[in-house]
Amino acid sequence: MKEILTLAFARAVFVEFLCTLIFVFIGLGSALKWPSALPSILQIALAFGLAIGTLVQAFGHISGAHINPAVTIAFFVGNQISLLRTLLYVVAQLVGAIAGAGILYGVTPANTRGNLAINALNNNITPGQALVVEIILTFQLAACIFASTDNRRSGVGSPALSIGLSVTVGHLVGIYFTGCSMNPARSFGPAVVTRRFSPAHWVFWVGPILGACLASLLYFYILPREGRKAHAWARVCPTARQPPHPAAAAESSSTAFPASPPWDAGRPGALRVCKEPLHEL
Repeated sequence: MKEILTLAFARAVFVEFLCTLIFVFIGLGSALKWPSALPSILQIALAFGLAIGTLVQAFGHISGAHINPAVTIAFFVGNQISLLRTLLYVVAQLVGAIAGAGILYGVTPANTRGNLAINALNNNITPGQALVVEIILTFQLAACIFASTDNRRSGVGSPALSIGLSVTVGHLVGIYFTGCSMNPARSFGPAVVTRRFSPAHWVFWVGPILGACLASLLYFYILPREGRKAHAWARVCPTARQPPHPAAAAESSSTAFPASPPWDAGRPGALRVCKEPLHEL
């Protein structure tokens, strides 16, 4: 509870709102059907991917730049952030998505707004098929985020670039199926503004959250080396007596990811591992 009283926490929540607003505005704006120039699949995919990459580079050191409720929930499932931070991030992201979609709606001519690029099932896709697509696409995105911001890896490269490319790849495939969500906020914002909630809107919540959480379970609990696995389990079950991994023990004074910026001061792109026992969240 102490973290909510800090200025750093307030800044982080505000940045999640701001980043999601900008992301939704740019992404949806690229998909508008202007009479003089209809958008291409490549254009839309690049707009979403480049927007995420730019925002991660610009604001990742403040909040982690999740910009996605599914990613935030997945970090909580992986015991990387607190429940309080998770809840406030998700609220900020949803409000930001509504604001971004609302601004876009207001500045776009009436004959071009259309449905504001809301997600829908395309080409006779069933809800079950769409759910599987969203799970797979969000799984690869979340796995990329976890891996590219992990300070236990060497040579992770640029997290902003890799995450942006992951979003781009997802859109190159997913647009044909569902318009590509991978992000409940991206689907929720335009649906609220246009008041168009399709019967399959649940797919764009359940699919991304399931995909991201599966990636979290796999990355943080199933695939780690034995030392890391024991340490991860010890955080879920504080009474367990497995010795912590040496690298984790050396960081025992670190704050929860991303209570401080998730990028380590010594090496941009490094993931800070949460040191809060789960029972204290």
